[in-house]
Amino acid sequence: MNIIKFSAQFPVEKSCIEHFKAQRDACGVVCPKWGCVHPYWLQNKLCYECKQCHHRQSLRSGTVLENSKLPFMYWYAAMHLLTSTKKSYSAAELQRQLGHKRYQPIWEMVCKLRDVMGKRYNLYQLTDEVELDNAFIATLIAEEEKDKPLKRGIGSQRQPKAVVVNESSFVENPKPGKKPKRVNHLKMLVIEDLRADTISKTVNEHVNPKAELTTNDATPYSKLFEQVKSHHAQAIKKEDLPKTLPWVNIAIGNVKRLLLDVHHQLTNEYLQYYLNEFCYKFNRRYFGDA
Repeated sequence: MNIIKFSAQFPVEKSCIEHFKAQRDACGVVCPKWGCVHPYWLQNKLCYECKQCHHRQSLRSGTVLENSKLPFMYWYAAMHLLTSTKKSYSAAELQRQLGHKRYQPIWEMVCKLRDVMGKRYNLYQLTDEVELDNAFIATLIAEEEKDKPLKRGIGSQRQPKAVVVNESSFVENPKPGKKPKRVNHLKMLVIEDLRADTISKTVNEHVNPKAELTTNDATPYSKLFEQVKSHHAQAIKKEDLPKTLPWVNIAIGNVKRLLLDVHHQLTNEYLQYYLNEFCYKFNRRYFGDA
């Protein structure tokens, strides 16, 4: 949906509320106290009231908007801007676009939306041909780490570690200049360390046991054969990466460029939210208006 269609469909706060209520009604509203599924709608209070116990719950209750005092229009505009662009919007830019005085509520709203994006793609596991590699993404040092000496290498406080996995399938007779594999879904997951047990646990949660996994022969990947149908681990030279692990490394390069270009003052604590947004858009790049 482009900005013109969005403005026509949601011109005012009332239109956003009516649309949001229609979505909630379609999913079914259940009383959290007695389980009543036929509540009254109180228009003047913007809440539902249970027919049995008269317990009330707001229209926002149980949704990503819960406990937020921002207008529905803000949420709809933020959802549109975050999902309709190839890149992203910083919270500061959204604050300017919405004309809000305070930065903190806008930043919290955006974090909630990015968190929901991650929960959406955690509902399924990757299968078929799966590529896996790790990434180091530069961020700011957390306040509690600033007084400590800066480490070098993979233990650096400025480079949190992430596992990057994606589904891919081989292409018969690829066209000149095209990749030998076609990419499907992608996941990026921040992890505490690169120990073999940590990597294995992550793969067990997010990769289907019937998948065929391809990685390099690094030590952290030594136990992955226990988690999947087959594990192809091989020493990969830098010049062979585009052939063996093409899409994983393209995704890593793209997300690093996005974070450097759009988002500043990024800390380890909130890195996963930004990776969620990148993967959400990547996995829906062919969805169009849907």
